[in-house]
Amino acid sequence: MTKSTHKLPKLLLRVVMFALLLCFGSGAALAQTRAYVTNAQSNSVSVIDTATFSVIATVPVGSSPSAVAVTPNGRFAYVTNFFGNSVSVISAASNTVVATVPLGTSARGIAMNPNGSFAYVMGSTSANISVIDTATNTVVSAIPVSFPSKLAIAPSGNLGYVTHGAFIKGVTVINTATNSVVTHIPIPVDVTDAPAVTPDGAFLYVTCSSFSTGPKLAVIDTATNTIVALVPLPGNFAPGVAITPNGAFAYVANNGGGVCCEGGRLPSSVSVIDTATNTEVANVPFGSLSPFGVAVTPDGAFVYVTDLSDNTVKVISTAFNLVIAVLPVGSFPQSIAIGTFVPEPEPEPEPDPIESLIDQVEALIADGALTQDQGSGLLNKIQEVSAKIDAGQTAAACNQLNSFINQVNGFISNGTLTPAQGQPPIATANALRSNLGC
Repeated sequence: MTKSTHKLPKLLLRVVMFALLLCFGSGAALAQTRAYVTNAQSNSVSVIDTATFSVIATVPVGSSPSAVAVTPNGRFAYVTNFFGNSVSVISAASNTVVATVPLGTSARGIAMNPNGSFAYVMGSTSANISVIDTATNTVVSAIPVSFPSKLAIAPSGNLGYVTHGAFIKGVTVINTATNSVVTHIPIPVDVTDAPAVTPDGAFLYVTCSSFSTGPKLAVIDTATNTIVALVPLPGNFAPGVAITPNGAFAYVANNGGGVCCEGGRLPSSVSVIDTATNTEVANVPFGSLSPFGVAVTPDGAFVYVTDLSDNTVKVISTAFNLVIAVLPVGSFPQSIAIGTFVPEPEPEPEPDPIESLIDQVEALIADGALTQDQGSGLLNKIQEVSAKIDAGQTAAACNQLNSFINQVNGFISNGTLTPAQGQPPIATANALRSNLGC
């Protein structure tokens, strides 16, 4: 039975956020999961921190950004610019565009292969799919496919599934190893839109529409390339679908018309489809709004849905199938993709050579290689070096370093220190001399 849902109380949202902070902490070096939203009429991408349910950056990109895909390591987001005829590459570390890939054609959907080596871009005004090498951010190949719209790549990475909008009634299967067409899967509908593959690669889910019987979710067995179910959907059309990481549920955006279909408007919602039975088991109402893009967080806890009508992203808790947060973004948010990355750790600061010298001499004293008096003489010279440096007396500091080196060499010569014991402080002192320009 389908059940309607309502917004969670704010208290529950606070509990959810507190639990996330306990689990993941707030350190800059921890893994960060971010959602990237293409704002078609703002020419920008909103970056959302999924741990805090907040927009942390707005990145200017090309004209009319349409779709987005994130590399598996989460370090880059690739954004198609429909009128810009290009792909913008956003660095997750800086939230800036670090490369722009020219295409020579309007760009629609985009997908990344599982190891992140290639991005596949649907060219709306050309009968091909452009293949971008992400190492060089250049187009290295083109796959001849008529009217490509959106693409989902199998978890194995060897096959891709291409939808065609209202132009071709079915899905084209491509081989990503040879960049060639394998076969075509006919679907008895008039429009094919958003594809998604289950995590085990066994089934392909495709949102589609029949002009006579309405929107549906086609379920295709990828082993046989045959349709095993056509799930009826509410709304006017279904522009987005995403499958939870455990493969148990498909979340489908049901657009009732909102911004596109005046006169034929129906209630909008997000359907929760049980993939074991291919039936709707829950329905999250969106009223008269326009849900569009759908993405699931890597832990499966939340579903993010873009909304064209009010320029927001709605966050659904998969535990309750309720909207728990509404995040304002740019104008006309379409596609959304989520990735997790670990920031590069801050480089270790260079050790202070003065402190290193002190540590080395104190270690020689502690080991009994130098008496307290012998060590104190060396430590006094180091303190003098430090005082001269602070006073800007470089020449005097160099003289003290020379005296320090001579004294250590003397300890080596008279057998107080072995060469293995004396050379490290001499090397540190010589490095400091070089830094000072002695």
